[in-house]
Amino acid sequence: MGLAVGLTAGCGNGTDETPPPQAWHDGRIFLATGNTTGVYYQLGGGYADVISRHLPGYEARAEPTGASGENITRLVEGDMEIAFSLADTAADAIAGRGAFAGRPQPVRALARVYSNYTHVIVRVDAQITNVAALRGMRVSTGSPKSGTDVIAGRLLTAAGLDPDRDVRRARLSLPETVARMRAGTLDAMFFSGGLPTPGIADLLGGARDRFALLPVANLIEPLSATHGSVYTTAELPRKTYDTVAGTPTVTVANMILVSADMPDQLAYDLTRLLFTYQSDLAAAHPEARNFDRQSAATTDPIPLHPGATRYYQGT
Repeated sequence: MGLAVGLTAGCGNGTDETPPPQAWHDGRIFLATGNTTGVYYQLGGGYADVISRHLPGYEARAEPTGASGENITRLVEGDMEIAFSLADTAADAIAGRGAFAGRPQPVRALARVYSNYTHVIVRVDAQITNVAALRGMRVSTGSPKSGTDVIAGRLLTAAGLDPDRDVRRARLSLPETVARMRAGTLDAMFFSGGLPTPGIADLLGGARDRFALLPVANLIEPLSATHGSVYTTAELPRKTYDTVAGTPTVTVANMILVSADMPDQLAYDLTRLLFTYQSDLAAAHPEARNFDRQSAATTDPIPLHPGATRYYQGT
């Protein structure tokens, strides 16, 4: 692709804006993404490249992380300047609940970008037909503090299981999870990601007779009764991973977050770059084609950064 995922070359060699007198955070922008075989990491690399090439005075780098929960923590602590997050985890952060209980986090959104699809994958020989049948099974619920771990726990609860008592829960990164699924030391796994998620494609592509995607859309009612309208359903298309049929599943929107104290002009420029160079981001991962300027501003309950608001208002 030619897009650097790590530190990208060319600090501010674009011509879009006049270089600021003094760049925020000395012109260093770190993007908190996710597991190295996930969509966040690929899109983050593309976004870092766009920032470095087209925002004079700034140099960006995408960092692999445990995803949503960790990303928000590191954003608020000042370790990162931009963070990818699932909307449900971001909503918890704003409200000071869940993993952020009693500690509302001062984050703001630049955009709602694309939807994550919940992948629940089971070993075919385990004969698991629904989430409730995971009782007693060895299950990876994703990296600690990740959005995947949050939604996995909520889906298990919606199916009538205690996530920490009724399954043999392992909190593992996507690469670790895939390796253990292949080794036969896990019976099932959860992962919330865009389409296609590279690590999932790698797992299913080499062993379609060993693993199957489990439908979970039937759990939307108990999920929504507890957590509100942040979750929706959609069919994970058959063509995504060349499966026999589509898989009805639960979806949740993704957000690009920044700290509340980011300068308005920088937030405006970072938002503008998402849409001005959308084709460049799509070269990093095809989910960028699903960025929609009209729906991007619908980030409730996460407040838009004032700079992003100004971009969407066209002022």
